Amino acid sequence: MPTATLHGTVLAEAPESDVLHIEGNVYFPPSSVRTELLEESPTPYTCPWKGECQYYSVRDGDDLLQDRAWSYPQPYPTAFERVGADFSGYVAFWKEVQVA
Repeated sequence: MPTATLHGTVLAEAPESDVLHIEGNVYFPPSSVRTELLEESPTPYTCPWKGECQYYSVRDGDDLLQDRAWSYPQPYPTAFERVGADFSGYVAFWKEVQVA
C-alpha cells in the first residue's frame, strides 16, 4: 500500500489500485490525504498538458515546508485521456516526503 510519510508522520495512504503514477510521481486520491497537514500555497504553476496546479506547503511539527505537495483541482480534459483516469484533486509529494 503506497504511503507518503514525513519524519514518521503519515500524510497519505491508499491501496495501489487507488493511486495513480504520473511522470514518476505517485498521486494519492483526495480522500486518502491528511489535508489538515497541508496549507495552500500561492505559488503559481500551469502544466502545459495537465493544467493549473495548486501547490501545498506541508506541516512538519512547528515548521511549514514550502511547496512540498501539489494537485490539479481541475485538469485539462485531454489530460484524463493521457493519464487514463480522472486525477482531479489527487495529491503528489516531493523532497523530504518519502513515498513507499
